[in-house]
Amino acid sequence: MEEVRKLAGQTAIYGIGTMVPRFLNYAVLTPLFTYTVKTDADYGVIVELYAWMVILLVVLTYGMETGFFRFAKKNGDEKVVYGTAILSLFATSVLFVVFVNLFIGDVAAFFNYRENRDYIRMFTAIVAIDAFCAIPFARLRSDNRPVLFSTIKIANVLITVAFLLFFIKIAPAAYDRGNHLVVSFYRPDYYVGYVFMANLIGSASVLLMLMPVIFSAKIVFSWRVWREMTGYSFPLLIGGLAGSMNDVLDKILLRRLTTDVDGLAVTGQYGAGYKIAVLMSLFIQMFRFAAEPFFFEKASKHDARKTYAFVMRHFVIVALIIFIAINVFLPVVQYFVGPMLRQAVVVVPIVSFGYLLYGIYLNLSVWYKVNDMTRFGAYFTISGALITVIINVTLIPVYGYMASAWAHVACYGLMVLLSYFTGKRMYRVDYDMTGMVLYLIAAIAIALFSLYVDMGSVLSNIITGAVLLVGFIFVAERRDGTFGLLFGRNGKYGKT
Repeated sequence: MEEVRKLAGQTAIYGIGTMVPRFLNYAVLTPLFTYTVKTDADYGVIVELYAWMVILLVVLTYGMETGFFRFAKKNGDEKVVYGTAILSLFATSVLFVVFVNLFIGDVAAFFNYRENRDYIRMFTAIVAIDAFCAIPFARLRSDNRPVLFSTIKIANVLITVAFLLFFIKIAPAAYDRGNHLVVSFYRPDYYVGYVFMANLIGSASVLLMLMPVIFSAKIVFSWRVWREMTGYSFPLLIGGLAGSMNDVLDKILLRRLTTDVDGLAVTGQYGAGYKIAVLMSLFIQMFRFAAEPFFFEKASKHDARKTYAFVMRHFVIVALIIFIAINVFLPVVQYFVGPMLRQAVVVVPIVSFGYLLYGIYLNLSVWYKVNDMTRFGAYFTISGALITVIINVTLIPVYGYMASAWAHVACYGLMVLLSYFTGKRMYRVDYDMTGMVLYLIAAIAIALFSLYVDMGSVLSNIITGAVLLVGFIFVAERRDGTFGLLFGRNGKYGKT
């Protein structure tokens, strides 16, 4: 119980480092972009290139983050494991930057940005820095230093937001007033470029802040450890690559497969609606940061499987509450997106449910990670990626971005089923499936009622949905005591 409570506490602290940046993203950046962008296509450029960034970050970290957690605990010599991992990522990140700049013409042509090579150069530098910083951040997590982790993450976003506000709001106003200093360097038509420039400044600032962590111990490289880590991590690379495709491939394919003349405009509309749905992923990411080292640490304990089942049940309850809240308050949340891009909010219920399934999969994936059977993770995510590709390629020309939204549900649903039934044979964990399915049905029913049953006015709809949400929380608390657990009331309710 204390260990699970510790996990909940660390999830909350890591959540500050995740939630605050994401909150700033939704409360500041998303409205800033979607209300000030000149065309849907400009926002589509941002959406598409950041989608590519997700894929490239997986490639350039090649599973070393999880490999670090595994071998730091397994080998007992964390300094050698850390040094090996960070030097490996440094080398590959530098090679990536050199390669792109040597062949910038071909690379820009591949991404269909021949006239905007500077976008690609900045984009490349951001990816390389963020990939290299993955291991210092992993070390902070491994050392249970969530406060420093969260502080640096928040500082990154604050710096990025500050420069974005300058480039997108302050500088244009000064330019219009004829300020000589601003006129000397500012380009009014360089909107998208300034987005990447602000991000690059933020990433570079993070690298500087992580320097004390990077050099806090003597960095030692071991070929033996590197071979072991890459052998363990390579399936994670394959699985991570497939997983990132599940998450962002739709934003890349929409531009190329849509029947509309301007594919970037469609991509921008979908990306704006998707931004709201990603609120569900906020909690998922918070949980993942804290849970991954926790699961490895717990693996050797005699009651590990019982703990995994216990964590899963309470995770599902909290995740469903967030899912309901997003959809109940959608009439309000949609105003975070500018009116020009708001038509795609219809994807929010679908994509948020897909992320819910992904969170369940993260819990189910513990069996193959702690037993060094990471190849199964690759099998499952590749299967999901195939579904993603098939649905998007065949149905985007017919149904547009609605096909992309449903592809997320199909993909993560398949991954949940594959991991659950394979895990039952390989490493059985007795999850409370009946209880979780009942919660799931109830949450879907509440969300559908809130979205499609008209109570006469927007306010009435929101109040009704909020009452149903409170009812769901009350039933969950009476049955499982989730909030009693989180706030220290040991075993006061239900099956704790």
